[in-house]
Amino acid sequence: MNDFTEHDPADRVIRCAVVIRVREDECEVLRDGRLITARFASMFPAPRTERVQPGNLVAMTAASDGTETVLWRWYDGVVLEDGPEAIRLWEPAHGEVLAQARPAYVPRGPGTRAYLSAGLLGADWWVAGPATANARDADVELDEVDKLFTENGLWDAIE
Repeated sequence: MNDFTEHDPADRVIRCAVVIRVREDECEVLRDGRLITARFASMFPAPRTERVQPGNLVAMTAASDGTETVLWRWYDGVVLEDGPEAIRLWEPAHGEVLAQARPAYVPRGPGTRAYLSAGLLGADWWVAGPATANARDADVELDEVDKLFTENGLWDAIE
């Protein structure tokens, strides 16, 4: 039985953390100045050691028993070009990609870093706010991750 079906979804909190080390079933993250271990949600694509890297920003939540679970990941991409239709970024695992801007994205010019994600509805790639030194300051689409999990019944699949 999972903890999410027993509690009001309004009690669920999604937070950001930065990945430090990755293993196939869990990763070590830095959140609020503390190193913690978090497992990956079962629907998080595998192989995880190839998809998640140190420095990636992740969205996570905690069950009522305190177990931390990684729900989503953003890459740290380098802006190459701001265009009217799309933003071209470079990310080590994917090379150059074209991304649609999320509301948090503010053009900052080539050489700046921004959070890059794939999988939300509406585009192959999305670019959100600028990469930050502290995960708490990241301006990313946590509400969209929550909405995706809620509308698709994914909270029930978290073990």
